[in-house]
Amino acid sequence: MKKFRKVLDGLTTSSPVNPGGSPGCGSAAGTPSAAPTPRELEIQETLMSEHFQICKTVRHGFPYQPTALAFDPVQKILAIGSRSGGIRILGRPGVDCHSQHESGAAVLQMQFLINEGALVTACADDTLHLWSLRQRLPAILHSLKFNRERITFCHLPFQSKWLYVGTERGNTHIVNIESFILSGYVIMWNKAIELSTKTHPGPVVHLSDSPKDEGKLLIGFESGTIVMWDLRAKRADFRIYYDEAIHSVSWHHEGRQFMCSHSDGSLSMWNMRNTAKPFQVTFPHGKTQRDGRKESCKPILKVEYKTSRNSSEAFVIFSGGLSYDKAGRRPTLTIMHGKAITVLEMDYPIVDFMVLCETPYLNEVQEPYAVVVLLEKDFVVVDLTQSNFPIFENPYPMDVHESPVTCTAYFADCPPDIIPVLYSIGAKHKKTGYSHKEWPVSGGTWTVGSQTYPEIIITGHADGSIKFWDATAITLQMLYKLKTSKVFEKPKTGDMGRSADLVEEDPYAVQMISWCPQSRIFCVVGISAHVILYRFSKHDANTIITSLELRLQCEMEDVISPSDTENTPCFSDPSGHSPQPQPPSPRSNTPDSVRDSIPCLKVKDRMIRMPPGYQAELVVQLLWVDGEPPQQITCLDLNSAYGLLALGNCNGLAVVDYLQKTILLCMSTLELYGSADPFQRLTRSPRKNRQSTSGLTELSDNQVSLDLERSKSPTSAPYTPSLHNDPRGTGEPVSNLRSCHYSPVFYLLDNVKGPGRKLSLPTDLKTDLESRENSFSRSRSSSVSSIDRETKEAVTTLQFAESYGRKSDSLPTPCLWVGTSLGLVLIIPMSIPTDEQERQEDPVTVAPTGTVLMLKGSVLRFGFLDCGGALINSPYEVWRDQHAPDDPDRPRKRKLVNFSPSSSQEACGDGHLAVVCSERQAKVFYMPSQACLYVHNITESSFVLRADVVSVSNSVCLACFCANGHIMILSLPSLRPLLDVSYLPLTDMRIARTFCFTNGGQALYLCSPTEIQRITYSQEMCVNLQETLGELFTPIETPEAQNRGFLKGFFGGNAQTFDREELFGEASAGKASRSLAQHIPGQGGIEGMKAAAGGVVGDLARARIALDERGQRLGELEERTALMMTSAETFSKHAHELMLKCKDKKWYQF
Repeated sequence: MKKFRKVLDGLTTSSPVNPGGSPGCGSAAGTPSAAPTPRELEIQETLMSEHFQICKTVRHGFPYQPTALAFDPVQKILAIGSRSGGIRILGRPGVDCHSQHESGAAVLQMQFLINEGALVTACADDTLHLWSLRQRLPAILHSLKFNRERITFCHLPFQSKWLYVGTERGNTHIVNIESFILSGYVIMWNKAIELSTKTHPGPVVHLSDSPKDEGKLLIGFESGTIVMWDLRAKRADFRIYYDEAIHSVSWHHEGRQFMCSHSDGSLSMWNMRNTAKPFQVTFPHGKTQRDGRKESCKPILKVEYKTSRNSSEAFVIFSGGLSYDKAGRRPTLTIMHGKAITVLEMDYPIVDFMVLCETPYLNEVQEPYAVVVLLEKDFVVVDLTQSNFPIFENPYPMDVHESPVTCTAYFADCPPDIIPVLYSIGAKHKKTGYSHKEWPVSGGTWTVGSQTYPEIIITGHADGSIKFWDATAITLQMLYKLKTSKVFEKPKTGDMGRSADLVEEDPYAVQMISWCPQSRIFCVVGISAHVILYRFSKHDANTIITSLELRLQCEMEDVISPSDTENTPCFSDPSGHSPQPQPPSPRSNTPDSVRDSIPCLKVKDRMIRMPPGYQAELVVQLLWVDGEPPQQITCLDLNSAYGLLALGNCNGLAVVDYLQKTILLCMSTLELYGSADPFQRLTRSPRKNRQSTSGLTELSDNQVSLDLERSKSPTSAPYTPSLHNDPRGTGEPVSNLRSCHYSPVFYLLDNVKGPGRKLSLPTDLKTDLESRENSFSRSRSSSVSSIDRETKEAVTTLQFAESYGRKSDSLPTPCLWVGTSLGLVLIIPMSIPTDEQERQEDPVTVAPTGTVLMLKGSVLRFGFLDCGGALINSPYEVWRDQHAPDDPDRPRKRKLVNFSPSSSQEACGDGHLAVVCSERQAKVFYMPSQACLYVHNITESSFVLRADVVSVSNSVCLACFCANGHIMILSLPSLRPLLDVSYLPLTDMRIARTFCFTNGGQALYLCSPTEIQRITYSQEMCVNLQETLGELFTPIETPEAQNRGFLKGFFGGNAQTFDREELFGEASAGKASRSLAQHIPGQGGIEGMKAAAGGVVGDLARARIALDERGQRLGELEERTALMMTSAETFSKHAHELMLKCKDKKWYQF
């Protein structure tokens, strides 16, 4: 614990930062320093470097670009592989684990070692991996890299330790699962086919052992050749040459016949007694033409042939096979049961499917009960036990990407009553018609940890929808969905005039959100320059939505010459920013000139019935001005205690009283400064530079036209074609851009598509306006004339707080803190009536004072601490249901909770600390004197994308995420660096847009268009992570094989015993060529766990983690040993009883 003591040195109060941007308190770069304080200040900081460590906790959502599927029928866990090398393992709700191949190669195929707690993966880099699932975080035990052949198919028989691997050359290799070494036994393609065959059979596309005889291996080649290989005799029993290419093969459980799916949409059935030709060929979706031939159909990519005890008819399930004439038909899964054919249409292309059966033994009646269908963007499980084949309700959050995610928010330690309330409202709108049976993927175990608190994640989407998720205890469950588009009228087909140029496909896309959990007031900022304010109610209501319109746009004015500035104020004509609509400019004669004083969207102006939940109360829209669309809103803040809403963009600032439904302030940034503008800039018309400055780009898949006016923010930039050729894919790494090319002022809606979009990029990518000497590394010591003198200085962050608007203030008052893109901070005090009746009637006065603080780079975040270093929370109003029935005994009055800085006033007197963080710098000011106490230059080579003042371990710190992928933690108030970790090697635009910190040492970001990654930067949570995760493997006895009877087995109906060890072992098969494949030992066990944790804690902390893990594993080993001993004793007892029972029986009595 370290004490920071700063003593008053003189009573002078100079500017905290000099005009050059150097710390006014005189510190070196990156070194916290002190400035004179008004009085002695003593703060004890408890956070140390040992309290912080970075590690991933859990990943939610649908696996992006899935490629493979596997299921363990005994453990009942499911695995999904992806194109980026990820593996997602799912069990019962709460059992959800993500692992990643270091190579990043696509997962081609996966095979569970059934009931063994292990998984084999085959990747596109021709490497096999053996994963251990017996710990909570899977680890690779072995890897085998093929050097000369490409892997195409793998097959692992049940209860076998020998893996068959087919290759592109047509050869079949055999791998020992225990040692992960190749056997010398190889089935070469030229041995498998007849010597007289002149053509290569193609890659191996199928491998399976006969249910009747494990010593027979069926090999399917792509060309249509099928070979039954006798493993003992090392020769082919029979060969089939078929005209059509083969995609898959499936056995009947008795091993007497099998079915193939082909590229012409046909299914062929083959009998083992006569392999000269198929005994049945069907085109399930092919119609017979006039000439008697079947019409051509699409390939059937996979078929499964399963039998059932309750029915003499087998299930034949396949994907594809539709006729080509059905253009535009959706992908289908067909279920044939006897003569009944059911076609299930899917929303997305089918990647793979698996039929789930009761038994793991292939030579028994399969008893299928469900089909798992993996789609490109969804995951569906179909119930086969009911005739109408309903789907199961998915317990996993697989629909995060139902509409592309455009922004996120993360709230930890929410009020405990908010989650049940949201769930009860959302449950009324759930879909029906699901299967009533339990979710079939029910493996693993998971229990809620002891240290849990309510957490909520909110996602905004391109279609204007908002989703509230319960994120408590590493789970994710949808609570409530809100559609913001219902507030607006649907545009008519021919009436797209106002918004067509602005937004074509996603006019309601959510740009940012602001939520007060205590008052339950919710604000949404849309891409069409609109703000919607919602209140929560448990009752339905009939209301009319109030609409306010803002004219926040620069007027057409002549440039003011320097000679005119002597007697002219340095701000533009206030009439240009009046909230009242104005007629079109007479000088505007372009077709767009008719679009003046109109919003982008039309709010419903009639009485609307609103269901329980969030109900729209107010809509604020920015207007078109002289044919120019409104600039997007860059920042937003609301305060329920004040009843105020503030919003800003690159033109200026507006403050709205949502209680009285009035506009209090609508001014340009320069007007807020008045004569206190430190740069003394001149106003000029944005249109004057139309030829000289590049403009904003459209958010489309193709490079689009540029429009100057909407890019004149000092923090905007040229948008190059290479930056986002595919907005829905992985973005250009932010770290590759110069810092002057990107500013996180806005959120990038790269998932929002629209070829006609002409909005400014929400990321506010920076332009090289007169080079700006790199806006992030510019020196404030340079002359004012070298600074860009644009009138449109963007407002980048806003926050209401109890603070001091002037140095002379003795008591805190409601204030609005405003941060801009030039690193300037303005404090605007407000006078708000305290009486409830007066608050509804008397006006709120807002008076900009010209108070200015300065930092390097765009201002990102404000935070406020009392003199003891504790976080000062914003005032708020306690939630009350405005539509609840009136109760005369309990009148509904506003109840305000005001956290004024008074906790340490006896020791420190009046005042508080203000934390201000920009893209380059963090400063702590003492209020009301505005003296800079501490300053820290966060980064020189990069810039901060996201910064938050968060609570961790009963203390407060400043968390920063930089464009180069670094996560930094600074102590408060001294700004000591506590953590600096290069978490992500590359940061793309999606991560930059969605990364956010929250209390309790947690953070999240959108790691792919469909997945949310949660991480922790708390050492305590990293250590306890094992306890919060679910167990993937649970000891379960393998089901016993059915007793088929003596006579049936005697006459050859039973499977024959087959000793693979004797045949494939080194003693009989020899060693494989060393150059064929390379064995790579894995990092399983403790070493793998340490690598996965990968923190910055000291050796002592790592040793403690390893010791805890070792103790845990020793405990698990002891439990399993005891279980095995009990099982052995039981087996011995039963064997002895059976021996006594059968001792005196003759052979014919069995």
